[in-house]
Amino acid sequence: MKNNAVAEMKHYSFYSVIVPTYNRKEEIAELLESFLSLKFPHDRFELIIADDGSTDGTAELVQSFTERHSLDVKFYSQENRGPGAARNMAMEKARGDFLIFVDSDCTVDPLWLQRIDEALHREQADAFGGPDSYREDFPPLLKAINYSMTSFITTGGIRGHKRKRLGKFYPRSFNMGLSREVYQKVGGFGSLRHGQDIEFSHRILESGAKVILIPDAYVYHKRRTSLKKFFRQVFNWGVARINLYKIDKKMLEPVHTLPAVATLIALLTSLLAVFFTPIRYLFLGGLLLWLILTLLSALHAAWQYRHPAMLVLVPVTMTIQILGYGLGFLTAFVYRVIFNKGEFTGFRKKYYQ
Repeated sequence: MKNNAVAEMKHYSFYSVIVPTYNRKEEIAELLESFLSLKFPHDRFELIIADDGSTDGTAELVQSFTERHSLDVKFYSQENRGPGAARNMAMEKARGDFLIFVDSDCTVDPLWLQRIDEALHREQADAFGGPDSYREDFPPLLKAINYSMTSFITTGGIRGHKRKRLGKFYPRSFNMGLSREVYQKVGGFGSLRHGQDIEFSHRILESGAKVILIPDAYVYHKRRTSLKKFFRQVFNWGVARINLYKIDKKMLEPVHTLPAVATLIALLTSLLAVFFTPIRYLFLGGLLLWLILTLLSALHAAWQYRHPAMLVLVPVTMTIQILGYGLGFLTAFVYRVIFNKGEFTGFRKKYYQ
């Protein structure tokens, strides 16, 4: 973008790392500990815990941590209004040349901020996104969900895990940042219940900012801790894509419709297979193809994670991801596009629980 703020700033930028949270005391404790291991000067960043009205002792935890360590940690609290509002509150108070967002269920790699700093200055970028991954101590289910989320055939091709992407790269709020100049130009997060980080990234891209992927700047993401929670999450992502489309059609690309198309075909062929033999063969052929694809993925995951449980878990999580997203997308499409109703929110639940 013109008058690029990065081109004018000093090599030694100061970073404000913002973490929204609501009743996730245990996760915040892990996140704080991971920042102690950062191989980056502690006087070049501040860590802001943006509390959204927690009642589980998060404030006391942060206070105890700051009393025991010299890390620059600030704690700001507000009444419960959602993570977007919490991030916006923190951005108003932040001092950084760059504002960086990390989710509360993440921990950071020791080289995370160093790699961000090097890439932003090397490429003279205005904003960035990075990938999420797993830690070796994660339980098998979380590793299976991580594999499903990062596989190229599911969402790894559009979420910043592959250099060759299937669609436009939108930095996500679990690991993204922007310069203060861009923030002053585009404003803060919007009010969408789900998908607000994509809408925020869309405004950043539309502003003309130079946005880069930093593929080696990892955070370790715990994601959802049960199959039920994972289904509800991906269902809401499908819903969010239609809500984003209603804001700006540019935020819906052909690749975003593929899980919904696959889900619709699966539903229709499974129903028609009862009455028509050719459709039955088509359904069974599609099911066999999916089983082969997920089995190959499971074998790869078992080798990658060195855990036999992947042979069972990965086919399940990949199926839930595709069907959950597809059902959410189709439900919102009927509600918002066909019947032209207002915003649809999917599963109504507290953001952090």
